[in-house]
Amino acid sequence: MLYTNLKHIETAADHTKIINENENVMVICGRMGPMCIPVYGIAEDIENEYQHVKFYDMEFDNPESNIIRNLPEVRGFQGIPFTIYYKNGKVVKASSSIQSKQQVIFILDNEFAETVNA
Repeated sequence: MLYTNLKHIETAADHTKIINENENVMVICGRMGPMCIPVYGIAEDIENEYQHVKFYDMEFDNPESNIIRNLPEVRGFQGIPFTIYYKNGKVVKASSSIQSKQQVIFILDNEFAETVNA
């Protein structure tokens, strides 16, 4: 169990349901370690500013997280957490290791830009 204030994904089935039922989803797959905790904190800090994005975590060592660990987009990643951005059920961006708030916001703004109906 990850001790964050994010919503937790515990099974591959839950993961599939979440990404298929929500347009924009960010999943941080990691541990409670020094490279992961700052990324969870960033997501917790900005979650309210990005109402159109659903934020989740998933425990890296859970056998169910193979749904993330086996993605072609993470092949070659050497650091955790794996942060996966899904739009309409498909991976649109994946990153690994520690990131700054600016890096996360840049990805969210580029991949999940809100459209304004004029």
